Amino acid sequence: MENGEGREVRWGFGENISLTSAGKNSIRATLYEVMSSLKEGDPRPVIPLGHGDPSTFPCFRTTLVAEDAIVDAVRSAKYNCYSPNVGVPSAKYAIAEYLSRDLPYKLSPDDIFLTGGCSQAIEVVISVLARPGANILLPRPGFPAYEARTAFHGLEAQHFDLIPEKGWEIDLEAVKALADENTAAMVIINPNNPCGNVFTYQHLAEVAETARELGIMVIADEVYDHLTFGNNPFIPMGVFGETVPVLTLGSISKRWLVPGWRLGWIATTDPKGIFKETKFLDSMKNFLNISTDPATFIQVKLNVACLEDIHDDIDFCSKLAKEESVILCPGSVLGLKNWLRITFAIDPSSLEDGLDRIKSFCQRHSKSSK
Repeated sequence: MENGEGREVRWGFGENISLTSAGKNSIRATLYEVMSSLKEGDPRPVIPLGHGDPSTFPCFRTTLVAEDAIVDAVRSAKYNCYSPNVGVPSAKYAIAEYLSRDLPYKLSPDDIFLTGGCSQAIEVVISVLARPGANILLPRPGFPAYEARTAFHGLEAQHFDLIPEKGWEIDLEAVKALADENTAAMVIINPNNPCGNVFTYQHLAEVAETARELGIMVIADEVYDHLTFGNNPFIPMGVFGETVPVLTLGSISKRWLVPGWRLGWIATTDPKGIFKETKFLDSMKNFLNISTDPATFIQVKLNVACLEDIHDDIDFCSKLAKEESVILCPGSVLGLKNWLRITFAIDPSSLEDGLDRIKSFCQRHSKSSK
């Protein structure tokens, strides 16, 4: 580029090449790509079974107590100022009191660091751990946000597998093999997203013991803990006691849903029941390997070999969106190619409609039907 005097100008800014690949791997960007395949003019409503935000549906509306508290805080004019970076003291105190109910020890407000959502929490935690030469152990499948943040801060990401044959438990032998003197922490997600499992107390105790032996911190990313159903009850991170340093990331606001949860969606929407009533499992066993004990999400294996003109999970999701107006999350973006993530955080009638459309799509593309 030349300036007004005809001399070439060399600008001093440019992209960070090392972050390019990490930035491309985004759940939101992948879902936007899938949604771009939607057929314009389809009169049917779009069924979003790839999202992770139940609050978009009326049946998941939070309690009026939470809404009134926010309105009262705004009208009080007490908080019309720059707030402390770590959170308003009264909010920190309330959260410490609330979380202490599930712990064998009592938290203080100084133990609480408030952020603008879990994404900022990940950013803060990773930046704190980012010393030169350090590495962090991440689950596979997992969230691309962790990889992007570790790359941004110069941490090395090592991946341990979650074992589908064992209900997506952590491969603790792999964790032991990966960890070294430079390992700063390991990340666990419980209840799990994207797999939908809930770790048992015994398995969490084994995780805690492994972390203690290796001398590494545990970053516990909790997802929708009170929107969980399945055989295993949600186990608070207090199982780790005080012998293992634990940083817990999560959205406390989701817990405001508790007062009415047994009377609402979860009481009437048992995924096993819907699978049984619609005979979804029986008709889909050739195409999808489905666990019948999901939580808010379920991760299913796609059998591409049984489908005509379907190359992989991305292709499956794109064509499903075009032909049936159903959105699923491809497993590739989560670290598992030819897997699919399906959410149950949606109203029951839409879930049944979406499952019926997936069934029709698979049967239409079945090689046996050609």
